[in-house]
Amino acid sequence: MTAAAGTAESDLHRYLQQARDALLWKLEGLSEYDVRRPMTPTGTNLLGLVKHVAGVELGYLGDTFGRPSGEPLPWLADAAESNADMWATADESRAFVVDLYRRAWAHADATLDALPLDTTGRVPWWPDGRDELTLHHAVVRVIADTQRHAGHADILRELIDGTAGLSGADSSLPSADPAWWEAYRKRLEHAAREAGRRT
Repeated sequence: MTAAAGTAESDLHRYLQQARDALLWKLEGLSEYDVRRPMTPTGTNLLGLVKHVAGVELGYLGDTFGRPSGEPLPWLADAAESNADMWATADESRAFVVDLYRRAWAHADATLDALPLDTTGRVPWWPDGRDELTLHHAVVRVIADTQRHAGHADILRELIDGTAGLSGADSSLPSADPAWWEAYRKRLEHAAREAGRRT
């Protein structure tokens, strides 16, 4: 996106790109197994989150505005199994999913460059009569979805190997000292037990 700094367009793109970068950073340094590992009872996993948001960008910031990407996404077809966009098969490599996501960025950014934010589109999977939205609404929706899943990825990555923070260059955490975190966690556990005893 090439919007001038300080405009609504540049602000939206900055927050969207920060969410994209944060999500991909959570994959760095992990094995193929760890990026696919189902870490919750509902199967949430890092690579599946990336696959999902790639489809979200291509749908909301492509198809919705008459700008299909041409990317084949069989996991989003009507006949696909439920949740097929939330995990990567053994044949869908990390490189494949990450490259798809980067192509989705480029396609979405091209839409943002080509159209004003007040452009109206139609979401193909929303009900008739309630399927219109502006590009501005679509971008905010994609940012919210991507940030939500980046938050999921934060927790999954910390559970896998303890890596936490916003990015490799800026953790935004108050300390890097494991002893500080252990003491902090103990204080939280103590407060939780005290509150539990009072109810």
